[in-house]
Amino acid sequence: FHRPPPPDRHIPMISIFVLLAVFVLISVRQVGKYRLQIWHIMILGAIAVLLTAQISPAQALRSINPDVMLFLFGAFIIGQALEDSGYLSHLSQRLFGKARSLDRLVFLVLLGAGVASAFLMNDTLAIIGTPVMLLIARNNSSAIRSPKLLLLALAFAVTIGSVTSPIGNPQNLLIAVDGQVTNPFVTFFEYLLPPTLINLLIAYVVLRVSFRRQFTRSELSYRPEPITDPHLAKLTKMSLALFLSLIAVKILFVFLPLQPDLRLTYIALASALPIVLLSPRRIGIVRRIDWTTLVFFAAMFVLMQSVWDSGFFQSLVYGANVNVAATGTIMGIAIILSQFISNVPLVALYLPLLTNAGASTASLMALAAGSTIAGNLSILGAASNVIIIQNAERKGRQTITFLEFVRVGVPLTILNAAVYWLYFRLFA
Repeated sequence: FHRPPPPDRHIPMISIFVLLAVFVLISVRQVGKYRLQIWHIMILGAIAVLLTAQISPAQALRSINPDVMLFLFGAFIIGQALEDSGYLSHLSQRLFGKARSLDRLVFLVLLGAGVASAFLMNDTLAIIGTPVMLLIARNNSSAIRSPKLLLLALAFAVTIGSVTSPIGNPQNLLIAVDGQVTNPFVTFFEYLLPPTLINLLIAYVVLRVSFRRQFTRSELSYRPEPITDPHLAKLTKMSLALFLSLIAVKILFVFLPLQPDLRLTYIALASALPIVLLSPRRIGIVRRIDWTTLVFFAAMFVLMQSVWDSGFFQSLVYGANVNVAATGTIMGIAIILSQFISNVPLVALYLPLLTNAGASTASLMALAAGSTIAGNLSILGAASNVIIIQNAERKGRQTITFLEFVRVGVPLTILNAAVYWLYFRLFA
C-alpha cells in the first residue's frame, strides 16, 4: 500500500457498498437456509468487486501479499504437525495442567498468550493456540459449557499482548521501520508495556463478568495425552526450536547497525522445513492445513485493495478538520477505520500524515496501540480473530458469531483505549 492520492470528489462507492454487505453477511452468517462461513462471504465480496470492475484481475493478483500468505502457510504446517503428532496435546497439559479452575485457566491463557504474542507474533499464537483451547474444553466438557470463553480469551490475549513489541504484529513492524523509531524494542516497552499489562487484567475482568455463569467451582482435569507419532513430534520440536531461535536472532538484529532482511515469512518457511523435508507424512500434513483461511486472506486482500483504491477512507482522514497527531484522535481513527480497511493499510495511510505533522514518538505509539486493539472490537478487526474462528469451525465445529464477539469486544475495546489514552496523557 502506497501513499494515497488526494481526495477525489467523484468517489466510486461500489466497493464501499460491497464492504458493508460483507459486514452484514458476517454478522448474520445466514442467507435463507444456507449457513455461510466467513471465507465464503469474503470470496463473494472479492468476486463482486472484480465483476463490477472496481479492481482489475491483474491488480487483484498484485494485491495479494505473498509475505502474509507464505508466513501463514509455514505456520499452518507447524501447527498441523503439532496436532498430528500428538505433541500439541502433550504440550497443552504441561502449560495449563496446574490450572485446576476455570478462573485460573482464563487468567493463564490471557497472561501466557499475551506475553508470548509480543515475540512470536499474534497470528502464530492464534494458529497454535486454537486447537489447544478446543482440546481443553473438550476434555472438561462438564466444567466448561462452551469453548467460546477460551477462544475469546485467546483472541483478546494475542491482540492486546502484541501491542508491546515491534514484531508483535505487522502494523507495529511497519511503524517501527517507516516511522524510524529509535531502539524500537526499548521504545515500545517503555510506552506500551505498563498499560498493556493493565489491559490484560481488564480483559480478565470483562470475561469474568460477561461469562459469570460459567465460572463455577468445578475442578478441571487433564488426561495424559500420549504422543502418537514420536518421529513427527521430534521434527515438530526441531521446527519450534528453529522458529524461536530465528525470532531471537531477528530481535538481536534490531540493535545492530546493519539489519539483514530476516522477514517473518522466511522464519516461518525455514522453520517448517524439518517437517516438509524429513517427515514421511508431509503430503497429508500439507493437505490438512487450513486452506480455507488462506483463501479468506487472498480474497480479503482483493476486497481491501478495491476499497483502498476507491479513496473513500483516505478522503475522510485527509479531509477531517482535526489534530491528526493528537493521541486521542489517532486512537479513535485507528480503531474505527481498522474495521473497514484492516489495520496494516490503515497504518500505511496514517503514517505519512503523522510524519508530515512532525508527530512525536508518543503519537506513533498511539497509532500502534489503536490499530492493534482495534482487533478486540469485531471479528474483522484483526487477522488473528479470523484465524481462531476459522480454525474453531474447521477443527471443533465451534464458532463465535459477530454479535457474540462485539458484545464482549466493544466494552473491552473502550476500556483498553481509555487506559492507553490516559497513560499517554500522564506519562508520555
